[in-house]
Amino acid sequence: MIDLQLGRMSPQAAEDLVAFDREHIWHPYAPMPAAVPSLPVVSAAGTRLTLADGTELIDGMSSWWAAIHGYRHPKLDAAVTAQLGKMAHVMFGGLTHPPAVRLARKLVDLTPGPLTKVFFADSGSVAVEVAIKMALQYWRSRGRPERRRLLTVRGGYHGDTFGDMAVCDPVNGMHHLFGDVLAQHVFAGAPPSGYDAEPDQGYLDGLRRLAAEHADEIAGVLAEPVVQGAGGMRFYAPEYLQALRETADELGVPLILDEIATGFGRTGEMWGCDHAEVVPDIMCVGKALTGGYMTMAATLCTAEVAGVISGGEAGAPRRSAPPRWPG
Repeated sequence: MIDLQLGRMSPQAAEDLVAFDREHIWHPYAPMPAAVPSLPVVSAAGTRLTLADGTELIDGMSSWWAAIHGYRHPKLDAAVTAQLGKMAHVMFGGLTHPPAVRLARKLVDLTPGPLTKVFFADSGSVAVEVAIKMALQYWRSRGRPERRRLLTVRGGYHGDTFGDMAVCDPVNGMHHLFGDVLAQHVFAGAPPSGYDAEPDQGYLDGLRRLAAEHADEIAGVLAEPVVQGAGGMRFYAPEYLQALRETADELGVPLILDEIATGFGRTGEMWGCDHAEVVPDIMCVGKALTGGYMTMAATLCTAEVAGVISGGEAGAPRRSAPPRWPG
């Protein structure tokens, strides 16, 4: 028996739920069937999860770093309820709506100044895919399709979709099984650990040599700013991020920063890149963006990046005149 209103579940109902889950639902990073039964959560509030038997757990992972305001936050609950009273969703092809415009305006205001173009995505992984495609299409639009590899660093994690797997750590990451079918990018070593550590000049020199060696094929430089999350919560000195900005400038390519885990104050600054006073050309945001209430993300870029892409062979045709409204 399940009381949906109170979030209570009888022992038999809980047992049936876990049994079905184990045999039919494939959970992330787990075998099928699961080696360990999943814990049945019936409700959540604040930082705590309540299991079917009444046990309370503290969610120290904040729903994989997304539920930054906790569960059942009254303001977020009220906002969701109010929005559902108007509409849940409409397609974005040829349509827009006030909440999307408000959010885009807020993101433009919050992110570093040059990032004025907002592309909404349905997850952090897709936001990184969009950023990769932006970099590749940028160079195709400039008549340089041979520039199709990204320069990034080992120890990184950017998502589980195919484009993202190719820019995650190819040796120690979780995607090495797919290494022979992924795009081959250019990897520098992981930035030496230690936020306050003196920068290693040997590492910086090696980074520049690697960039120079592949200069004609690099389409962009990609990194998680200051903290490599899934790579082991490795903090590195802001000077290495400054070096990546300088490397991108020397190559004349966009700097892409994955702020999905580091953004919205996670590192003590609004954005991880603020520690280095660096501004990217493309930025990915997600996770905290919705407080864990839904899967959503965004990729922001500069007007220059958007203009080059839109002016190229694959750019969408522009209307010659604004649409005429009926009535």
